[in-house]
Amino acid sequence: MTRSSRSPFEALADPNRRAILRLLRQGSLTAGEIAVAFELTRPTLSHHFKVLEGAGLVRSEKRGTHVVYTLQTNVLEDLASELMELTATVKASTQKKGKA
Repeated sequence: MTRSSRSPFEALADPNRRAILRLLRQGSLTAGEIAVAFELTRPTLSHHFKVLEGAGLVRSEKRGTHVVYTLQTNVLEDLASELMELTATVKASTQKKGKA
């Protein structure tokens, strides 16, 4: 599936999706392995997977009868970098105001 216009920030707004990403930090997992950790319906989990994939945070791969999800760390690293830049800009601006 290709990345849609979904914002990674929108995808990260949901605690269930953040929990899925935490699980995937340990390595690739099948949809079934991820589902065991949640008390959610299959359609709800499927929706979360689609949002995460649409935002580019995970990728899916069909292996036989299973769908395997993998964390896309490069997108998360880009987000972290962007947030650090924003924080640095705010800090620099605050320090300038404090010295004035």
